[in-house]
Amino acid sequence: MGCKLNAMNPAILADRFKTLYYDPHQDAVILLNRAKYPHEIEYVACRTVEEVARAIESMIVQGGPPLAYAAGLGLALAPSTAAGYQAAARRLLATRPTADDLHHIIPAALKRALDALATEEDAKQAILDYVNSEIERGNRVSRLCGEHAASLLQDGDRVLTHCIAGAALCWMLWTAQQQGKSIQLIATETRPYLQGARLTAQCAIELGVAVTVITDGMPAHLMSQGMIDKFICAADRITLDGHITNKVGTFQIAIAAQYHGIPFYVLGYDGPDPQTAGADEIEIEWRNGEEVLYCAEKRTAVEGADALYPAFDITPPHLISGIVTDRGVFPPTLVRRYWSDAHLDLQE
Repeated sequence: MGCKLNAMNPAILADRFKTLYYDPHQDAVILLNRAKYPHEIEYVACRTVEEVARAIESMIVQGGPPLAYAAGLGLALAPSTAAGYQAAARRLLATRPTADDLHHIIPAALKRALDALATEEDAKQAILDYVNSEIERGNRVSRLCGEHAASLLQDGDRVLTHCIAGAALCWMLWTAQQQGKSIQLIATETRPYLQGARLTAQCAIELGVAVTVITDGMPAHLMSQGMIDKFICAADRITLDGHITNKVGTFQIAIAAQYHGIPFYVLGYDGPDPQTAGADEIEIEWRNGEEVLYCAEKRTAVEGADALYPAFDITPPHLISGIVTDRGVFPPTLVRRYWSDAHLDLQE
């Protein structure tokens, strides 16, 4: 089923086909429950568009590309009419506003469905063919991005990361190993869903990389003690002028990194969103503040307390040392060249 990774790489999150796929026998989208992984390995079968949408909203599937792929596969579950696909697309687009992949995958998948209906072809299969091809492309992009990122690492580096940087992080660590580099990963726990303590740390352990989990408030202090060499995370959206959006907390870590003279690199996968010129055009998702009052499904705050939860923040380009893509490393203010290079390739 799709692109296969090198058998020497055991990290499950490095291959999206291992965590989400359409099962024709069940007529369902199957999702690894990232809200429980790795403490529980549970796959959730979503048989309706609404079930896929709720799985995205409830964090069963997380990360910009994975949630977009899940939504795209979910579109195939809609009634096979123009109105059915259009309603499903609206519902899926409304699940999470910040990550740009969702807002490219769904419109493109919808167009293929409507084109298929117009020519009396199989619209469901048209959606599945497109989304699976995007997952394959995403796997290739992840590997190339990770390989370029590995070139930025030195033997013995202590690398801080925030939240879960996904497949590219796995490939960066694996490639660095193949180059004979010993890397120590330092992962913020990433409240309130603990993506760092669970998902990032599990990826490192699967790859045999030393990993240390810290609380979200520790990075600046560790930097001041000379315990961090580089800060590397992903981005849910990159603007054409070099701003990045990532899990809330990234901005303050980037400020601390600049203060201490520590390079900050962004795993940018396939580059900036061509439809987002600058930071003012990014919609930040505000999740229910109730989620902050709990940790690992247990309430940690006193009754009667309120909470806020902006899920993402925006880091400006002057705090970023470089944005790593499948085409190489770009200075943030020149990342729009990614698209210029791609356009030239298409013309050749």
